Amino acid sequence: MEANDTSMVLEFLIIGISNYPEWRVTFFTLLLLTYLTTLLGNSLIVVLIRLDSRLHTPMYFFLGNLSFLDLCYATASIPQALVHCFSAYPLLPYPCCFAQMSVSLFLASAECLLLAVMAYDRMVAIGDPLRYTLVMSRPVCVWLATFSWGASLTLTIMLISSLRLRFCGANVLNHFVCEILSLIKLACSNTHLNELMILATSFFTLLLPFLFILLSYARIAAAVLRIHSARGRLKAVSTCGSHLVVVTIFYGAAISMYMKPQSKSSSDQDKFISVFYGALTPMLNPLIYSLRNKDVKGAIKKVMGKKA
Repeated sequence: MEANDTSMVLEFLIIGISNYPEWRVTFFTLLLLTYLTTLLGNSLIVVLIRLDSRLHTPMYFFLGNLSFLDLCYATASIPQALVHCFSAYPLLPYPCCFAQMSVSLFLASAECLLLAVMAYDRMVAIGDPLRYTLVMSRPVCVWLATFSWGASLTLTIMLISSLRLRFCGANVLNHFVCEILSLIKLACSNTHLNELMILATSFFTLLLPFLFILLSYARIAAAVLRIHSARGRLKAVSTCGSHLVVVTIFYGAAISMYMKPQSKSSSDQDKFISVFYGALTPMLNPLIYSLRNKDVKGAIKKVMGKKA
């Protein structure tokens, strides 16, 4: 990313909630509670999967990856947003802004791909249960998880290295964090190529995984319809219900941000949408996966020394 030679931008003013001063205390409280719940919930999931041998299955292996990812994703942005809540001039140095943006892009992309891998796991479990342990062997699971992280890192590096932005003095960022679309709006250079690169990257990290998830669920639906007993159908559907809810929340918010023309975007609307998928989704994931999950509840009882 380049800066203008005659007007080097050394820091950005992060507006955040500053233009809504009456909501500062409420926003800070809700965001803090969200972050603490995210830390507690996802840490608990990671520990339970590590300690309880009953959770050493492909589904929980990927869930453990998702929980660890959500811990990192929330920590990459929420603490900084909390610190800036009551600051009169919430400034963030350019290198810190660039680093935060890069890490958030990498983790968001990894979550997209990991959710697609989890859909594939459910498709195999329901569509081909007799060969499930063979198809989803430990090496295969490790390879799929590694691919999710590695492909996300590669795509993020390609996107970041392609950015050619010049900032000609304007440094007021109408967002809670350093977010790529908000930064592009501040640039005084031609951003058409940058926007095309973001759209192309979004195609591989958002649209393609989302289409794969839809295809997986179409095959899951076909497999469920072949099950004769109502109880069997309900059991099959319940195993992927949590994943479907998470996909709907995360992809719905992300696609509404990155797969639309930027001429139709609203700064205030976009920054609150980003809070929804950047803060609420990591918090909701462990709750959604454990709320009606007997395996997770049993693991909690076991770890607490109670009879499962």
